[in-house]
Amino acid sequence: MELSTLLGQPASILGLAGQSIDAATVLLAFAEGINYFFFYNLESENFLGGLKSLLLTNREQVLVATGSENRDIQSLRLYLDSVRYRLDVEQVDVFFIEYVSPGDDMAQVQALLDELYSWKDKGLVRYVGVTTHNRAIALEMIERHQCDVLMHRYNMAHRQAEQNVLPAAQKVGIPVVAFTCTRWGTLLKGHHKWDGKLPTAADCYRYALNHPGVRLALTAPKTRQQLEENLAVLHAPQIEAQEIANWQEYGNLIYGTGQDAFDTQWV
Repeated sequence: MELSTLLGQPASILGLAGQSIDAATVLLAFAEGINYFFFYNLESENFLGGLKSLLLTNREQVLVATGSENRDIQSLRLYLDSVRYRLDVEQVDVFFIEYVSPGDDMAQVQALLDELYSWKDKGLVRYVGVTTHNRAIALEMIERHQCDVLMHRYNMAHRQAEQNVLPAAQKVGIPVVAFTCTRWGTLLKGHHKWDGKLPTAADCYRYALNHPGVRLALTAPKTRQQLEENLAVLHAPQIEAQEIANWQEYGNLIYGTGQDAFDTQWV
């Protein structure tokens, strides 16, 4: 399945996630080639203001993506309605059930997915998504075709998705959105045992995008300058084999400094 806009344009390989950026930066991202915009909630006022402005004249060229960790169907419905009202759109392009984990009641998760597919049938959403850090759950979602899009943690340090999740998704045509590509910024900070060049955020996105199972990498810059640096990925996404090996060696060091189980338990 291909992620595309209402006009049939493919999703950009870099998606912008709403954090602390202002409305003008959202518009810049679109002007420079980003057409996938993701937000976790309705608290990022500046981001949402910029996105709404963009949608007024470019709705059919933009993918609006959001989701919820809530496991109550009524609360999900209220959130969907709030998003549609806030952005003044009839339809949300991608809606995720977020952070599905081993602690979830999978029957409940299935009920939520059934609800999302009913929204899809009604034209309220275009793609049903699942977000998870857990590889076993990701594989189950892929193998049972329980979602249209999978959002999964993947970066230089967390690479075990390369063994099964990414190939499985690629095989059945489920696009994967890679997130935490900079490992919450720790990949940019260096390591006392590393004497080589440090990766930029753009290097982190290029690494994630290098795997053919990854369709799109999310970026969440805090400033306009950071966005401008990351936009280089749109024009030069490829990295060389030697660079890949180099970043894997570095990623192993950073992975080894994980501060808690969440950092490391699912690689």
